[in-house]
Amino acid sequence: MNRLAPNLKLRIDRIDLMLASALAVVAISYTLGYHLDWSQIEAKTPEEEMAAVPAAPATEPVAAVMTARKIYPNQAQPELRADPREEAWEAMTQELNRLAAQHQGRVSIYLENLKDGKVWSYHPDDLYPSASLIKVPIMVCAFYAIQDGRLSLSEKLTLRRHNRIGGSGSLKWRADGTRLAVRELLQMMISESDNTATNMMIEALGLGYIQQQFPKMGLLYTGIYKEGMSLKGSRVAHENYTTAREMSMLMEKIYHGELVDKNSSMLMLDILRHKKAVASRLAKGLPQGWEIAHKTGLLRQACHDSAIFLTPNGDYAMTVLTGQNGSYKIAKDFISRLGRVTFRHFGGYPYYYAKAYARHRQFALR
Repeated sequence: MNRLAPNLKLRIDRIDLMLASALAVVAISYTLGYHLDWSQIEAKTPEEEMAAVPAAPATEPVAAVMTARKIYPNQAQPELRADPREEAWEAMTQELNRLAAQHQGRVSIYLENLKDGKVWSYHPDDLYPSASLIKVPIMVCAFYAIQDGRLSLSEKLTLRRHNRIGGSGSLKWRADGTRLAVRELLQMMISESDNTATNMMIEALGLGYIQQQFPKMGLLYTGIYKEGMSLKGSRVAHENYTTAREMSMLMEKIYHGELVDKNSSMLMLDILRHKKAVASRLAKGLPQGWEIAHKTGLLRQACHDSAIFLTPNGDYAMTVLTGQNGSYKIAKDFISRLGRVTFRHFGGYPYYYAKAYARHRQFALR
């Protein structure tokens, strides 16, 4: 019995030590924020322990990988292709960008698909002499004056000698005292770009009144001054400037019926749609069944066109401003080339869309 006492004492000391160690671990765990739930500790079989081991994260669902391997056993998985319409738009805008970069002179372009609101632009906020594009906001001012009761479309204005001015239009050849209705003068001002008709409208409205209406239309950079209406080929003290973005914005507001009121906007759109004597710039080569509502401008090395295209496949707006041109003919042809690029895209079977669709279809049939 005495021989067993030391061994028994040793065992008790060991148990005390293990118990003390366990209590120390519990105390440290609680101090560190770990809570031991002894009720949840249960013995597990080897199979359960293996099932509890987390699997390595998979980069793809196993079923999807196995399916792909069955379908494409000996080839790489195909890449998803972009929407062919997006590819077509990208191809068109890349070509427009290339042509603009190659032009010998300044260029600004603003293009918007009026069906989905997609926009592409090239230096859209650069300032250019507005030339005859200024006649569009003058027309809008006339409709504001009609709304204000200052004028009416049927009211007749009298041609005086001091109204006569050279350049575009046939009114300069009419006799003094000729009376023309405001509606007729507006049509001549836009379709013929008649400078004499423009002078008569500015006189009837008042230059101050016109200047006050420009901010009302949303024009911040486009302005009108007496010197800017001069036909001088050299620089003037106060130029009438505009931007591609603002001209397109103005045309789009007319198109959407948002300028003055809906009826006035529709009348203005009708005036802009009137067929010109010679189709040039953006109107040149217009596809069959299409219509264009636009205004051109040409003055002090600037050559412009701002248009709304009305097509069977969706309407779009485009403004092209050019400056520092060595030749007006080259500038006009350049603007026509830009127009033709958009014709291929927005046509019934657009060239770019057809190419993109062919690639998309080829992939789908593999």
